[in-house]
Amino acid sequence: MTEYTLEFALMSPLRPNPGSHAAGALLHHASMAIYLTVFLAVLNQISLKGSKMLMSLFALHLGAPPPAVGLLASLYAVFPMLLAIHAGRISDRIGVRWPMVGGGTGLALGLLLPALWPTLPALYLSAALIGVGNIFFHVSVHNLIGSFGDASARTRNFGTFSLGASISGMAGPILVGALIDHAGYAPSSLALAGIALAPALVLLAAPGFIPPTIRPAKEEQAGGVRELLGDKSLRGTYITSGLILTGIDLFNFYMPIYGRGIGLDASHIGLILGMQAAAAFVVRLGMGSMARRIGEVRMLTGCLLMSGLTYFLFPVFRDPYVLALISFLLGLGLGCGQPLSIIMTYNHSPPGRAGEALGVRLTVNKFTQIMVPLLFGSLGSALGLYPIFWSNAVLLLFGGWLNARRSKADASSGLQAKPSGGR
Repeated sequence: MTEYTLEFALMSPLRPNPGSHAAGALLHHASMAIYLTVFLAVLNQISLKGSKMLMSLFALHLGAPPPAVGLLASLYAVFPMLLAIHAGRISDRIGVRWPMVGGGTGLALGLLLPALWPTLPALYLSAALIGVGNIFFHVSVHNLIGSFGDASARTRNFGTFSLGASISGMAGPILVGALIDHAGYAPSSLALAGIALAPALVLLAAPGFIPPTIRPAKEEQAGGVRELLGDKSLRGTYITSGLILTGIDLFNFYMPIYGRGIGLDASHIGLILGMQAAAAFVVRLGMGSMARRIGEVRMLTGCLLMSGLTYFLFPVFRDPYVLALISFLLGLGLGCGQPLSIIMTYNHSPPGRAGEALGVRLTVNKFTQIMVPLLFGSLGSALGLYPIFWSNAVLLLFGGWLNARRSKADASSGLQAKPSGGR
């Protein structure tokens, strides 16, 4: 087993490197710091993931057609696509605290808008602000998680982080569904804004657990984005990550539309969305042993193929509990993909450029988030929601096929997970 194989020993303590006084001082509080960081990320992601369901249902409530909801989904990604690499460079150069503070505040402001101005234009502006705030928080928190400890500690930390993401993915939609049914859309948006602001307040009041700068890039090591895109291992990870995120985001935006169309209330829709995240939590507990047995690339292939096959089932059923079961199966597939792609990106990135590499990954992700909802929104308007689910199924199956080819190529050449810069 190489140091790049996933080993999610989630509760193991982090051990400082005795050869580095600075690292030892940082990791003295690393166990507490990692859990506090994950907690702040969970609060941020509850707001973000809850907002996607809220925006879809709010737009439908205001009379928006499917193409308008597709535009709303795309606006979440426009500015992040443009700013992701810049956000990564900022977190590499000045540290993660202020990008996380600014990102959390921006997310809160975006969620406050629909509460004060409940109109469709406000939803569009809100989606753009949420996207900008999220990208700075998102890249920086990934960079921070990766900075605690060596490679073996890093995989444990990302494992803990991925479980937190599953919790937020389950809690966000269920919370929003209950709030919409019992309080309405504007109060739900206000509640999410309060949750989004909490991490920024913590970072302002008690920043001691965060180092001021995370492994600043050396000028002689700095290169252009083309260098990162030209790396074969990174490029394959970017493509896979984009397909997985497309599968997750289309589900988050179009499952509420489908649910409303078949007469489900917000609580049932939230339950269906939450089951996907619950499955992700379950499967991530066993990711370490699976990755050791079959390897990361083969595991990603299985995730994509399973997710693609599951997507074919959604428009066939209408019972909320059957849909919740299908959502759980989808979560088993998609739940592995995100943490795998994050860790592989971090491990293969050049020294001192992890934030930038993560930013490139997110740029690719956001490009798919822009184009796919716009295309599928128009498709849904013309042909209904069936082609949306089935087209995404084809995309995921195609990604699985590409990854299978990559796995065979690696096996034939005897390649292992490639170290990058001593990671």
